[in-house]
Amino acid sequence: MLIQFWGVRGSIPACLTSEQIQKKIAAVVQRITPADIASEDARQRFIANLPDWLYGTVGGNTPCVQITTNSGKQFILDAGSGIRVLGKNSSFPEDNHYSLFFSHFHWDHIQGLPFFDPVYNPKFSFDIYSPFPNAKQVLVQQMEKPYYPVNWKSLTDKIYFHRIIRGIPFDVEGVKVCCCKMRHPGNSYCFSFTEDGKKFVYATDVELNKEAFEHTDERSLVFQNADAVVFDCQYTVEEAAKKENWGHSAFCSAIDFALKWQIKSLYMFHHEPVYDDFKLNSILKAARKYARFVVNNQFKVYLATEGSVIEL
Repeated sequence: MLIQFWGVRGSIPACLTSEQIQKKIAAVVQRITPADIASEDARQRFIANLPDWLYGTVGGNTPCVQITTNSGKQFILDAGSGIRVLGKNSSFPEDNHYSLFFSHFHWDHIQGLPFFDPVYNPKFSFDIYSPFPNAKQVLVQQMEKPYYPVNWKSLTDKIYFHRIIRGIPFDVEGVKVCCCKMRHPGNSYCFSFTEDGKKFVYATDVELNKEAFEHTDERSLVFQNADAVVFDCQYTVEEAAKKENWGHSAFCSAIDFALKWQIKSLYMFHHEPVYDDFKLNSILKAARKYARFVVNNQFKVYLATEGSVIEL
C-alpha cells in the first residue's frame, strides 16, 4: 500500500509567513560559496544538498492522509484542510469511490470536507466509517448556516455511513481494519490497516499516559508489530507537562509507545501550528537522538510532511 500525506498540522492551518520565508532565504545565502555558483551543475548540487527544512516545507494543512491499496482502492483518513489539496492534485480512483475514516470530529479533522471537489460530483460514492454514532449529524451541521453557504443536500447522494465497533477487525476493500480508543478530549480513535502482511497505523490526537502502555487486546490488535505508525507528536516534553489533558503527546512518549508495541517506524504528525520548519527539524533531530539512545538504529523516526509518501 501507498500512504501519502496531504495535511500534517494540528489544531488549525498554519501558512508560511513572510518572515519565515525571509529567514529561509537568509539561511540559504549564508551557505553559498563561490564554488556553488560556478556552473549550472554546481548550482543544482548546492540546491539538492540543502537541508529539508530549507529546500521545502513541512506544510500547513490540517490532518488528511490518503491510502492507496495494492488493488487501487482509495482510503482517506480524516478530512482536515489537506483534503482540499488531495481533491485538486491526486488522481481520482478508477471506480470513483472513496472510503473515509474519521478519528474524531474536532474541527481541524473535518473542516476540509466541504472543499473536497468529489463530494459534489454525483458520479462519486463514499463510505464513511466512524465509531461515533452521530457522525452524519456532525458533518451535516458543519455545512449549515451560518457556518457554510452550501448545505449537505448539495453533495452526492451516494454517501453511506458505517459505525465501527472498536476492537473488532473488519474488512474494507480487501484490507483488514481495526480501531481502538485513545485518550483525547471527547475521545479519539486510532486505526490499523493491514494488507498483504503489512500493517499501517494512523494514531492522531493521542495523549499518552501510564495506562496507554498497559496491554489490552484492543491496543494489541491495532499497534502490535506494525510496520509504520503515524503518531501525534505535537509537543515537546516541557509543553506536554504544561498542557496536561489537552490531548496530545511529546515525541519521546510516542517513541517509547512505538517501541513497546514493536513498531518498526514512526512518523511524527499533528505538528504544532506555531512551529516553523526549522523548529520541526530540530525536534526531528532530538527525536532521532532519543531513539538511538533507547534502541538500536533499526527503529526509524521521520517527520510527516505534506506530499511525502510511505510505501509498504
